[in-house]
Amino acid sequence: MQKLTRKEQIERTATALFKSKGFAATSMRDLATALGIEAASIYSHIKSKEEILQRVCFRMADEFFEAIDVAEDKRKTASNRLRAAVAAHVQVLTNNTEASAVFLHEWRHLSEPLHGEFLALRDKYEARFRGIIRSGIQNGEFSVPDEKFAALTVLSALNWIHTWYKPEGKMTPLEIANSLSEMLLNGLTSK
Repeated sequence: MQKLTRKEQIERTATALFKSKGFAATSMRDLATALGIEAASIYSHIKSKEEILQRVCFRMADEFFEAIDVAEDKRKTASNRLRAAVAAHVQVLTNNTEASAVFLHEWRHLSEPLHGEFLALRDKYEARFRGIIRSGIQNGEFSVPDEKFAALTVLSALNWIHTWYKPEGKMTPLEIANSLSEMLLNGLTSK
């Protein structure tokens, strides 16, 4: 196993604290205590607590986009593209549940212009799911009145996985993705 750099240790520890305490309630002193170092020495590695939040949120956004880029093959049916997108999303979420929780809940603490940039990325990602659902509506695979509502419902179901998923648990990420895909597709498909 590769040894983490001090900056990576700081980011990993801060991510765990942000998940457990929240970004606003986590102080640099909390971070230093958890790392076993002086608070002042943290600043030789990072500029601010927000820099860590920014790195976590935007790295996770990159991971979600990379995953959906691989999953979204336009030659597949909308149902199969949605299955692949769900599986990709679940994989990213379960790879690092702490960073996922921070990404999903603590982004609100980003200041401008980062806050706006993050929201634009989130909207662009949601649009990818809307596009898959729209194509399914257009070709008759899906029977839903509103593609945005359907996409947000799918993402809402997925985005709580980080709260209950355990690597040693009963289901693997693939089994979770398959089960959720079936449940969600049953709600979207034409009868």
